[in-house]
Amino acid sequence: MLPAPRRAADDADAVIVMPELFVAEASQWLSTSSGRIAGEGYSWMQAVHWVAGSGIYQPRRHRSHGPRSFGPTTVRVAQELAALSPCRPGIKYLMRRIGLSERTVQDHLRILRETGLLAWIVRGTRVAGDGGQASEFARMIPPEFDVALGIRTVQRDEDAPAYTRAVSGIAESGRELIAKLAKKASRKVRKPRPKTSSKAPAKGADQGVVTAVSGESRCTPMQVGTSSSSSAGTTSLPSENKLASGQSDSPTPKKVNCGRRKLNSVGRRFQLAGELLRQVPWMGRASVPRIAWILKEVADAGWAVDEVIAFLDLGDAPERIHRPSGFLAGRLATAVAQWPTAESRARAVQAYRDSRRAEQARHQEWEGHWQAPTSESVRRLVAASIPRQQQPADDAQGEVLPAETGIDDLDQEQRRELRVMAWGEFTRGETTLVMGAFHTFGRPAAERLYGADLVQRALRFTSGSRSSLMALGKR
Repeated sequence: MLPAPRRAADDADAVIVMPELFVAEASQWLSTSSGRIAGEGYSWMQAVHWVAGSGIYQPRRHRSHGPRSFGPTTVRVAQELAALSPCRPGIKYLMRRIGLSERTVQDHLRILRETGLLAWIVRGTRVAGDGGQASEFARMIPPEFDVALGIRTVQRDEDAPAYTRAVSGIAESGRELIAKLAKKASRKVRKPRPKTSSKAPAKGADQGVVTAVSGESRCTPMQVGTSSSSSAGTTSLPSENKLASGQSDSPTPKKVNCGRRKLNSVGRRFQLAGELLRQVPWMGRASVPRIAWILKEVADAGWAVDEVIAFLDLGDAPERIHRPSGFLAGRLATAVAQWPTAESRARAVQAYRDSRRAEQARHQEWEGHWQAPTSESVRRLVAASIPRQQQPADDAQGEVLPAETGIDDLDQEQRRELRVMAWGEFTRGETTLVMGAFHTFGRPAAERLYGADLVQRALRFTSGSRSSLMALGKR
């Protein structure tokens, strides 16, 4: 197929000013887009600069922050996308390349989609543990660009989608504008440098030589030759004695940095949060910034980590805490009001330490020789775990009980009794007998004693008790 001939009579009316440019979210996919795919990044950047200079894009989402229009930063993001093949940019990649925040990159990608310059091919996902998948885009030329410049397109394959149409010509009135857009597309848009005031003195300007000059002449402190005088003025130099000894008085004395910088209020909050996460077991893997935000009141009041732990010890903590940050916020809601002074906090910390030492002392009273368990089934397991050892003689009966060397030495009646007891414990939510045999003799021996079904149920129950999705407790 040959391209259509150029129009001559109506070329003057080919360039049309579009009133507005906006693409709804439902039309931001490649299959639903009304634009055409750009052949390469160079032609796509021409459309990007046209949208940036036309000013016909008006965002529909009015927010208190973020970009309000299609500006130079959006063009910089588009430049990075034009160099990718395929166009599958990650958010962190664009943040590193352009130096923007995550929210800003997402806002400018949204602007490119709303102007019809980008269309989703595959939308990114966030899968926990896998890192997610980046979105893949198609670089598109919006139909408003073709209409405004008088670009003619043709569909070479009738069975192909509409977004595969190719350029066949351009109106005469649009050639000058497309040439200007070509120059812009060939140049690199860079981040503007911060403007410095010409009135401010340059860095190090007041550290040099001071020269007295008249108001009509300009002075250069550099001198050539051996003469110490000049028509421009006199220059004060340090004495040779001071230069020979290596000592010279500087007009700007150096600041001596003594010690580490003092933490501000925000740093103190983060420091307290880190110490609390390391010392409190139920805090788990909570977020340090979230905990720092919760501790802002007590941290600003000058609380130490021992004082926070002592206040948390006033009430018993539950066995399982699903949201440590929420539990901590509830406990510390009235902490500053209850302990307003440093003296009261010091007395409370001392009382907490004394009670903790007393508790350790009470635990040490029970440390001694091992005593036999009271449960008959547990005693049998202990006897089976100690092979080749005779039981002590019974003084009343005068006989020696034979030692049980393992699970296989138990008779059928004993095995049946142990299975009944193990099933009874499992129905009450306990797996002491099964897991004791599992850890002592191994899984094959435990399955011979209690059966493969009960051992598998006990293992599944034990692994589920450590999960955050299951809560165990007695009613």
